[in-house]
Amino acid sequence: MSQIEENQERSKSSSRSTAVASLAALGSVVAASSCALPLLPFLFAAGAAGTSAFVVQLRPYLLVLSVSLIAFGFYKSWRAKQCNCKPSRISTFLLWFSAIAVFIFIFFPQVIPNLVADLTASKS
Repeated sequence: MSQIEENQERSKSSSRSTAVASLAALGSVVAASSCALPLLPFLFAAGAAGTSAFVVQLRPYLLVLSVSLIAFGFYKSWRAKQCNCKPSRISTFLLWFSAIAVFIFIFFPQVIPNLVADLTASKS
């Protein structure tokens, strides 16, 4: 019986050292390729993918919030004109730019991601 127990101990010890060696090999590969491969963008992409899976469920609410805030901005701009306070050019520009951006994101949801993908693909 003692030989069987010794063999089991050796196999446990061997499997632990194999696991440690495997993890060390993976760590050294990551460390070695970190100067050649940009790891942070991959990590950010993985995080963004996980986040987008959650945010896609909130999309209808976020779109309603966006339209509501744009409408509130136009109301405040109209109200400022009623009080003889002229809004600045920057605030007017930002309001219209935001309204156009929200319009594009609502009616053409894939335009911006495709544009970004095309721009980044042409650089590499």
